[in-house]
Amino acid sequence: MKRLALFISGTGGNALSLLRACREGRVPALPVLGLASTAKAGGIPRLEAEGIPTTVLVRKDFESDEAFSEACYQAAEKAGAEVICLCGWLKKLAVPARWEGRILNIHPGLLPQFGGPGMYGMHVHQAVLAAGEAESGATVHLVDGEYDHGRILQQLRVPVLPGDTPEDLQKRVYAVEMELFPLALAAYLAERS
Repeated sequence: MKRLALFISGTGGNALSLLRACREGRVPALPVLGLASTAKAGGIPRLEAEGIPTTVLVRKDFESDEAFSEACYQAAEKAGAEVICLCGWLKKLAVPARWEGRILNIHPGLLPQFGGPGMYGMHVHQAVLAAGEAESGATVHLVDGEYDHGRILQQLRVPVLPGDTPEDLQKRVYAVEMELFPLALAAYLAERS
């Protein structure tokens, strides 16, 4: 059974969804660490309440993205993690060779559209509506050296409805994120077993 590190920057909803899926046997993995990029992340107490050890590493405490990334990987390795899941993680990670193909991210849009620097959270939903798209959704992909760029593993789509606000679309996309990340992670682990 693979050991997971769950990287969060916010409320930890996707991390808790993965944790639940692991405990229910839908994902054959064991979360061993929650790592937050800010002490204000609401997901920290939520993961701790579930018995998951947490740690906080803040980008401004490091001289470069590479130094920050290395500290994150070392924390994951110290916990015994073999796979990292970015669950609403908002910081750039430099990906060293030893972690290539072992970091999954969930994005609140249909990549390759509406990805890249600055395209996170509500910004994605605003861009989708401004472009007049008929649908949106969520994507799970492998992380490489570029924002929202690595191999797409799975996507789920939702309709954009007439009169949608960014908040309306965000709720619909978030609901499929909760479904998608466990499905994509389970398929990824099966492919590698």
